[in-house]
Amino acid sequence: MLNVYEQVDRNKTRSNVIVILFAIFVAIVVYFLGRALGYGPDFVGLALIVSGVTSFLGYWYSDQIILTVSGARPATREEDFKFYTAVQNLSLAAGIPMPKLYVIEDSAPNAFATGRDLNHAAIAATTGLLDKLDRTEIEGVVAHEISHIRNYDMRLMSVVAVLVGMIVLLSDWFVRSGMFRGRRKDGEGGQDGLGGIVFLVGLILAILSPLISKLIELALSRRREFLADASGVLLTRQPSGLIRALKKISADREPLEAANRATAPLYIVNPFKGEEGSGWFSNLFSTHPPIELRIQALEQME
Repeated sequence: MLNVYEQVDRNKTRSNVIVILFAIFVAIVVYFLGRALGYGPDFVGLALIVSGVTSFLGYWYSDQIILTVSGARPATREEDFKFYTAVQNLSLAAGIPMPKLYVIEDSAPNAFATGRDLNHAAIAATTGLLDKLDRTEIEGVVAHEISHIRNYDMRLMSVVAVLVGMIVLLSDWFVRSGMFRGRRKDGEGGQDGLGGIVFLVGLILAILSPLISKLIELALSRRREFLADASGVLLTRQPSGLIRALKKISADREPLEAANRATAPLYIVNPFKGEEGSGWFSNLFSTHPPIELRIQALEQME
């Protein structure tokens, strides 16, 4: 059984391993696709610029976009006392500026954090969460979201999104231009043996790499959820609060009307109730670990 410090260290290590493996995978894909098409660094640079610009705009304005789409209103100390003071106290404990607070008028319990850095962070909670959870449970949820902010998870996932976007663009360009080049070379007498092998490897990577890169991104997202759970417990020293909160949120079958496919990965629990998969294969395509595994890990910290 691992204590809370060991849980945090293990999750950080696993996150780092996933990032390193992803970087290696991206380098391999870029090398073979560029080699197969005969392009130089400009080919990769253009894909990185296009993907980076689009992801940067989404990252820079993410808090404003997401809060507007969710219909959130600013929280106040007078109207949302438990929420406001919980964030205030735990922000001091975490040593970060207090995030901006918002409330979503929705009776389904849930919450999320957003923002590009410590000074531009926000936490939003639904009225359902504030009404249905007690003070200790709210603190568990808030500590989880503050941990996302303090661990720079939004920034990390934005960088990963840039790499995934670059892989998708490169793969699409390869399939479009590679087929044309292949037909042209066939008409000119075909490719040599080594060139043909490189092109075949590039074609396989072009087909499979978008799926593989997305699976790696989802695996990293799940690992950061485990890390936020463990880091949150370090703030509250009460894993029971987050355990009870996760049980209540997941057991509540009321759908969250404010959520959509774009914002769903941000929430502490999947807001589309009843759509969680079962089995290891379906979990590969989930942004969140199964609630049972999260609770099991938290119970080891008690």
